Amino acid sequence: MIIAKQKKEENIAEYILYMWQVEDIIRGYQLDIEQIQKNIVDQYQQPDEVKKEIRDWYENLIAMMHLEHKEQSGHLQININQVNDLNDLHNELLQDPKEIQYNALFFKVLPFLIEFRNKLHAGEEMNDVHLALHAMYAILLLRLQKKEVSEDTMVAVRHISGLLAVLSEKYKTWATDSDE
Repeated sequence: MIIAKQKKEENIAEYILYMWQVEDIIRGYQLDIEQIQKNIVDQYQQPDEVKKEIRDWYENLIAMMHLEHKEQSGHLQININQVNDLNDLHNELLQDPKEIQYNALFFKVLPFLIEFRNKLHAGEEMNDVHLALHAMYAILLLRLQKKEVSEDTMVAVRHISGLLAVLSEKYKTWATDSDE
């Protein structure tokens, strides 16, 4: 919860990736709040009232996962909404004639996204931003498993990461303007 709040303010792409990781961690603990309390919440060096907030946050996520039938896989609707918001901005930027640099950056990344899309299992349709985030998350999982990542893949990751960083920066302004 503490990290999520910070990431949401600083970098929306990192926030989404973090939330996907939280979903997987919750699944790793079989959606058992007592295991999460023992192995995660109790590890925080925070006052009891903050730990209670963190536990409540995890309990709410678990409740949503049950309600949305995401116990085994998939992403919560609140996280999908964030991806879709980011993709809406991405599409707006691609249509904006003043966003020449963003368009150039995207078209530099596009071949990597096409290649990644071709490697995915058929069936799940993903927008550009979801695909970029999915690629980044796949690399994160490979690194956590200490699996080797090829140099070509790392080049693609650097390009995709750069696009997501620019998009996240633009999102800060866009989200603020949307709230007004």
